[in-house]
Amino acid sequence: MAGLAPVPAPIGVYANLIAQAPETIVLKEKVLSLTGDSFHIKLANGTPILQVEGKVMSISGRKKVRDMAGNHLFDICKELLHLHTTFVIKDPQDQKVMEVKSKFALFGSKAVATFTSSNGKQEELLMKGNFFDTTADITDEAQGGIVVAQIDRKLLSGKDIFFGQQTYAVKIAPGVDMALIAAMCICLDEKNNESK
Repeated sequence: MAGLAPVPAPIGVYANLIAQAPETIVLKEKVLSLTGDSFHIKLANGTPILQVEGKVMSISGRKKVRDMAGNHLFDICKELLHLHTTFVIKDPQDQKVMEVKSKFALFGSKAVATFTSSNGKQEELLMKGNFFDTTADITDEAQGGIVVAQIDRKLLSGKDIFFGQQTYAVKIAPGVDMALIAAMCICLDEKNNESK
């Protein structure tokens, strides 16, 4: 599996989580989590980088994301009363960091994430999935449509079918924020769970 090319300018908010080399992260739902959807996020080599915990009785399906030192980075929440499914990523002070809004797509899925990188640049990343949402490319349209991440949902393991669990492998280009890409992947998973 070849790595993605580095991006011309860094894309992201969390400087300590920007990929320095081509990285693959693995998002794996916890089996039978009593707190709603929860994820372990690790590098492909097994090094943990993020913990995601879901809240059981939250209308917005709020998920709290922490780094491995236990620092609260952001929450992922579904915003209600939108024509298209919309998720927001909010910092611990409840300020919006990123918005992920689904768009109409005849086949597959499509969503746009908007945020301001730490260098002050307005970013817009397009996530397009295939018909069954088993794969998706995340591209930076402002930088010529370059692929900054690729999502591959591994399907049909016996445990995943039995427990309704999903595992995602996400290739990330050097210079891209792994935490924000993981958040986009979780939004895709939440949207897929809704449509079931």
